[in-house]
Amino acid sequence: MTGTTPSPDVHDTDVLVLGGGPAATWAAISAAESGSRVTLVDKGYCGTSGATAAGGNNLWLVPPGSPRDDAVRRHQAVAGGITDQDWMSRVLATSWERIEHLAQWGYPFPVGPDGEPLRSSLQGPEYMRRMRRRTHRSGVRILDHHPAQELTTDRDGVVDGAAGIARQDGGRPWRIRAGAVVIATGGTAFLSGTFGTNVDTGDGLLMAAEHGAHLSGMEFSSAYALAPEWGGHTKGRMLQWGSFYDEDGQPLATRPGLTGRQDAQWALAQGRRVFARLDRAPAHVRQTMRDAQPNYFLPLDKAGIDPFTTAYPVRMVYEGSVRGTGGLRITGPDCATTVPGVFAAGDAATRELVTGAVSGGGSRNGSWAIASGTFAGRGAAEFSRRRRAAPAAATPGSVRGGSGAPTADEVVRAVQSHILPPLRSYLKSADRLRESAAALETLWRDVSGGLAPLPDREGYKARQAVALVATARWITAASLVRQETRGLHRREDLPDTSPAFSHRILVGGLDEVWTAIDPVAPRYAADPVAAGACA
Repeated sequence: MTGTTPSPDVHDTDVLVLGGGPAATWAAISAAESGSRVTLVDKGYCGTSGATAAGGNNLWLVPPGSPRDDAVRRHQAVAGGITDQDWMSRVLATSWERIEHLAQWGYPFPVGPDGEPLRSSLQGPEYMRRMRRRTHRSGVRILDHHPAQELTTDRDGVVDGAAGIARQDGGRPWRIRAGAVVIATGGTAFLSGTFGTNVDTGDGLLMAAEHGAHLSGMEFSSAYALAPEWGGHTKGRMLQWGSFYDEDGQPLATRPGLTGRQDAQWALAQGRRVFARLDRAPAHVRQTMRDAQPNYFLPLDKAGIDPFTTAYPVRMVYEGSVRGTGGLRITGPDCATTVPGVFAAGDAATRELVTGAVSGGGSRNGSWAIASGTFAGRGAAEFSRRRRAAPAAATPGSVRGGSGAPTADEVVRAVQSHILPPLRSYLKSADRLRESAAALETLWRDVSGGLAPLPDREGYKARQAVALVATARWITAASLVRQETRGLHRREDLPDTSPAFSHRILVGGLDEVWTAIDPVAPRYAADPVAAGACA
């Protein structure tokens, strides 16, 4: 620790974007296109950090016209009945338009046999390399390795920027004044080890909640994926060709296609060992699979395993709200939140509006990142233009603990013990949820007094730990309130879907967590009974 805190570097901008993934870069570009001065700060290196840059994703793309209405109705039928038809249509339209822009910026989309570009899938590293370049060329100031730690407000309580540290400058503090802030810091996988999610720790949710933000869909933040037993690589799409076996080599009663993963995950959650083999893949598509997802096959090849002929052990890896649904509640078409001056995009925002109670996977979440980033960037630019300058108020600040305070690592491990095990999040029960709720309340009181000191350049780790505790409490509270099974929310003690819960659940609060029914009802493009079917 340094003896004195240096004076912060202070900057001014119209729109401040927190994050460095696809939603953040689309937000920054969109705000710049609207004529705003834009600064983007990222915990890592914009363009290489985050889940998308570590792999890639499919997109929910549908050409203009009636097929979009059909796509909305089809998804609503399996999304748990809590989506919104207008949002789904807007996301389809905007993501289609923006992918055309991406092509104009030089993204090398492959071409199909008919000569038409194939745009439904993006290779993460190339995609984010192009997005960083476009963000820079749009005039956005990019500050890498600058994790934000808190939002700042003016005398009227309107958020007017953020403060954080510059990791590569010895942890020097910074303060950026802005007319509006976009939170695009991603979801959280609770440092489970899933590729690309080491920066996704709920920081943006905590910063917004400190100013009274509402969250939604947190009970649907329990997505899991299958990975080789010795690794954290999750590419579930490959397993549409998989068969699953127990440790005696007996096949599980798996259903064909991607739904077969659910049978394997159920067995794993019960403590059974499971093996996978991609023996359902026709011979003529196997090389295509390798070409499409080479990083899925690389660790298997290194282990001397041909996954098409040899069964390999798999395990469940927690992906949380990165592939799940929960996040900051959206209050308007511009992705405004319940906090004045704050807009949310990507995985930091709830995706219930387009994915409902089920995972958005790499397709709907991918299109949501593009569209919500666009909406939030434009909305923040407009808010900034209308805003009158006012003196800043104090920030919430970070409390540093004294002797005997828990370390950040100890807090993280304690939180993980109540989130990562499948019998805590994949299969929930009232008894286990209440046990976790009580333990997390105690942990929250412990961290409220501060954590053990860290070097200045690692100070962000304390905020990460606190954010994980807060997020775990919101997930647990919402899971207790939703007394049914719906989509990603599986109650072992309440296995049926109840019409009484065909609504979204809000949650928030820090010292005292609260829950409420969202007063905005879902909007259906089809018969509500059909749309309420549970995936």
